[in-house]
Amino acid sequence: QVQLVESGGGLVQAGGSLRLSCAASGRTFSNYAMGWFRQAPGKEREFVAAIRRSGGTTYSYADSVKGRFTISRDNAQNTVYLQMNGLKPEDTAVYYCHTNEGGTDYWGQGTQVTVSS
Repeated sequence: QVQLVESGGGLVQAGGSLRLSCAASGRTFSNYAMGWFRQAPGKEREFVAAIRRSGGTTYSYADSVKGRFTISRDNAQNTVYLQMNGLKPEDTAVYYCHTNEGGTDYWGQGTQVTVSS
């Protein structure tokens, strides 16, 4: 059973930075792609960033975060990170860690990010 636990959210002023972490357990972490999604109040959950499994260091980002957010992974720590710089009020949302195994989606419990103007 895959388990994902996010941390690192909080309240920050516009222009500030936060680093989110997602600790994974329950399988060989390095074999799987990992991603971040977010959901703002009253909106659907949306893609933020993804990183391929080790050996294929390919990243993808939503247009809204390109140049500001960076996704990375530490396979020794079974952790994926989301470094968020230049935060904007529109980045306010609950951020979720995601992976997929055998066609099943796995999600963390989410961490709240609030950006004040």
